[in-house]
Order: sequence, then structure tokens, then C-alpha cells
Amino acid sequence: MTSGALEEHSDAGRDDAAVVDRLAAAGERELTVGGDRPIRISAGHRLLRHDGKCSRPHGHNYEVTVRIAGELGPEGWVVDKGAVTAVIDEWDHRFLVEAGDPLVEGFAASGDEDALVVLDAPPTAEVMSVVLEEKLAARLPDRVSAVSVTVAETSELCAGGV
Repeated sequence: MTSGALEEHSDAGRDDAAVVDRLAAAGERELTVGGDRPIRISAGHRLLRHDGKCSRPHGHNYEVTVRIAGELGPEGWVVDKGAVTAVIDEWDHRFLVEAGDPLVEGFAASGDEDALVVLDAPPTAEVMSVVLEEKLAARLPDRVSAVSVTVAETSELCAGGV
């Protein structure tokens, strides 16, 4: 069950520093956000370098799962779930394109540039998982040691770290 680092206490006047020390003694923990109920976002994209129908603008209802490893903070968690979902929600109801895509100019001309997410690489599920990992790692507390993101584009196509 537990290593014994955390025990049940009913002390109303406990010392906060002692609590932080006890949580740190618990070691690294993993938080999964999305597990059995993935975070769902709807987004469009196109793949300029694809010879088939994926080169045309289209969309998906993506399912995202995030795994984060790190030390427990004084709040008793590795990170706040809301901090994770806030990053992913930035792509909800947006259109993802690669830098240099002519659609960037089209969106700007129509006044919809805020609906566009421009990536440095093709907006595949694999690239999306890498970029989301980078965005999360940059925004989460220093106590986080690892971030892994899985992006399911369809029930047949899911990408993430190995």
C-alpha cells in the first residue's frame, strides 16, 4: 500500500513544514489526466505533405491523455488538473497548420487568426503529442520530472511517447 511516509493524523495544529517534508518523503508520484475518460477537443488540420485526402482541411474529435510524474506539492498533488486541461483547451475549436501553410494568410485575411495554431512541423497526432508535452513541461511546477501526452486522432490512430 504505502511506504509508511504518510500516516493518518488528527492533529489540528500540525506544522506545515512537517507536512511538506512528509509529502516529499513519499517520493515521485504519477498523475494521469484523461485515463478512462480522455480530454476531448475538436480541432481541424491538414497535412501539406500528404498525397491523399489528409492534405485537405478536415477535423477530428481528438482524445488526449496526459501522464505527469513528480513530487507532491504542499497541496497534496503533483499538479492541479486545471493547469493541465487549460493547456490542452487552447487547441479546442482551433485549426492546426504547419508554418508556411497558405491557410495562415487566409485566416489572417478573414480576421480569424485567433482560431489558428501554427506549429513548426506538420500537425500530425505524433507532433501534437510532442508539442503538448513541451507546452506542459514549460508551464508546470519544477517538481514535475516527466510529462507524457497521448493524442488519439481516431479510434484507429493514437500517438504518444514510447
